Amino acid sequence: MSNQRIKTPCVGLCSTVYGDMICRGCKRFHHEVINWNRYTEDEKRAVWMRLEALLVQVMAAKLEIFDEQRLRQQLERRQIRFSVQQSPYCWAYQLLARGARVINQLEAYGMVLLPEFRDWPLPELRDAIDREFFLLSEAHYERYIAPKFLREGMELRV
Repeated sequence: MSNQRIKTPCVGLCSTVYGDMICRGCKRFHHEVINWNRYTEDEKRAVWMRLEALLVQVMAAKLEIFDEQRLRQQLERRQIRFSVQQSPYCWAYQLLARGARVINQLEAYGMVLLPEFRDWPLPELRDAIDREFFLLSEAHYERYIAPKFLREGMELRV
């Protein structure tokens, strides 16, 4: 992320208002959604970096980007919002999130599905990617953030 003011990862599909500990839209933790406007730029950047790392992990396991410049040009041409500071795999996610139903040839966007996913319809793959991204966020929360884990860690030290 650049030094410009950091924007929220919110995508307008917040599920934390319904009691989810991890937002199904942006994949932030409940407390991050609530406290976002109080976070420092460094705290916001840390959240973005975690989200990016998890998303790249999921995307790189499904597709290969062979022409980053072509992907960027296609996103700009179709006016799909993306952050140039993020990994091209995050760009690819934005493309699939917005265009999975209308893309006929992924190669025209500078990327190709890995062999085990080539027969998947793009809308199904997009949904599977979103589920896996959510599950990784949930696992990260359970492992590193959840109060139960923190309490158990404190008890082990005593």
